[in-house]
Amino acid sequence: MAPAGKIRVIVAKAGLDGHDRGAKVVARALRDAGVEVIYTGLHQTPEQIVAAAIQEDVDAVGLSVLSGAHMTLFARVIELLKEQDASDIVVFGGGIIPEGDIAELSRAGVAKIFTPGAPTTDIVDWVNSTLARTAA
Repeated sequence: MAPAGKIRVIVAKAGLDGHDRGAKVVARALRDAGVEVIYTGLHQTPEQIVAAAIQEDVDAVGLSVLSGAHMTLFARVIELLKEQDASDIVVFGGGIIPEGDIAELSRAGVAKIFTPGAPTTDIVDWVNSTLARTAA
């Protein structure tokens, strides 16, 4: 894990989704709050995201999905983390995700979903309160 107290997060855009403004806003808010952020850029595969998460020794993957493929993409990232014996990496995310899918994603292992309009302060507070325990 990262040095004691320093939270490290990958912010990732998976699949064919080409809209990254929200991901960049979240990445900047986290960075400004003292979180070490690695932004992977657009059009990443779950395999690329998980490889980067392991290589960068992050505490969490923040996955942004606006394409409608959230069920597949989140599930694949979680599956790959388990296969790589890295299930201690917390997966959270956001995007246009129907309310009915949030509970299913939670059951699949997604720690938290933020929907459009979520204040960045809520995201920062959640990351700090949730991940400070794992980064210490």
